[in-house]
Amino acid sequence: MIQRRSLLKTGAAVAVAGPMLNSFAQQAVSLRFHTFMAPTSNVWTIMLKPWMEKVEKESGGRIKFEGYPAMQLGGTPPQLYDQARDGVADIVWTLPGYTPGRFVRGEVFELPFMMTEAGATSRAYWEYIQTQAPDEFKDTKVLALHVHGRGSFHSTQQIKTVADLKGMKLRAPTRLITRQLAIYGAVPVGMPLPGIPDALSKGTIQGVATAWDVVPSVKVHELTKFSTEFADDVPAFYTGTFVMAMNRAKYESLPPDLKKVIDNNSGIDTSAQFGTVTQSSDAIGRKAVMDRGNPIYTIPKAEAEEFIKLAGPVKDEWVADMNRRGYDGQKLLATARSLIAKYSKT
Repeated sequence: MIQRRSLLKTGAAVAVAGPMLNSFAQQAVSLRFHTFMAPTSNVWTIMLKPWMEKVEKESGGRIKFEGYPAMQLGGTPPQLYDQARDGVADIVWTLPGYTPGRFVRGEVFELPFMMTEAGATSRAYWEYIQTQAPDEFKDTKVLALHVHGRGSFHSTQQIKTVADLKGMKLRAPTRLITRQLAIYGAVPVGMPLPGIPDALSKGTIQGVATAWDVVPSVKVHELTKFSTEFADDVPAFYTGTFVMAMNRAKYESLPPDLKKVIDNNSGIDTSAQFGTVTQSSDAIGRKAVMDRGNPIYTIPKAEAEEFIKLAGPVKDEWVADMNRRGYDGQKLLATARSLIAKYSKT
């Protein structure tokens, strides 16, 4: 009799819990996606929105995104990562370099003349963080890590040689690029991307170091007169690193099947895709400059040697800084280089 009652109770519990579990599995989830990029930017329209749409489709419409470009949820670009950590936003896309000295091991990919191709380097960046710095972004669920295309100069005065940079006030996106520009004799001014138009129009800066793909979104081609790039057979004079991070508690709260949808759109392949998309959209920014009639000067490999030689101390200083922090700086640099070479061959 006792056993029969137990079975009846168990059966009743399952009967009640069944619909509840099914309801949990079918519930819709709304995710707030926050970034500093403008709603008209290539990053937003060509990369981030399509990613959200793909996730929504693969979830059968059970994941819905609320997109907030241009810091529409409030705060400043340097606060974005902490917004994901603290749940102000569910997912963010940002530059780790906006918080100098915090995500230091990943900075190796921002060192001068390291990056070859953005897709391959993004794969290298993902593997590097997983193997060499797994705690770098431990406060969140990291969905993608990638770099952008080849850095370029856009200025009100023409840049052809290192000497042309002397005394020029140039926007620098991260601390390593700030140091690199200073070595070249420029006066680097650190600022997030959204601050560029105002700084250029007021003459606070005379130019920017940035990727081609973001040029139209902040009207760089309208506010400068000259552009300078390095030849394709020269490694990128700089690239920026990016992270797409999710609030860990929000991720853990998802039903298993929706976690799988997020997982299927995360990781090394997604990172590589983001890198490839940003580099391929460089052509859009380049065309905007050309359509404006601004001359583009390409620094050939022979003339690039001076830029490369002078930037050497940036790497040495970074290695020494890592050593002071208790890491093996030379090993980290060598690992990053070998991973870039590994994925560049595939």
